[in-house]
Amino acid sequence: MSVIYVLLSISISVAIVFFVAFITAVKKGQFDDGYTPSVRMLFEDELVKEQQKPSVKTKKD
Repeated sequence: MSVIYVLLSISISVAIVFFVAFITAVKKGQFDDGYTPSVRMLFEDELVKEQQKPSVKTKKD
């Protein structure tokens, strides 16, 4: 039973270390994308469907 407690405490410690490393990397900008904005104009834009205006019905006298 004591082995379970040891393994559980080790796994929680490792998880906390990886979480702190991840938060540190995010704060330092490790995951910022510096490449895509420079080539975004080379990609084709998606086709945008034109929205049809609702027709206004008029009464004929």
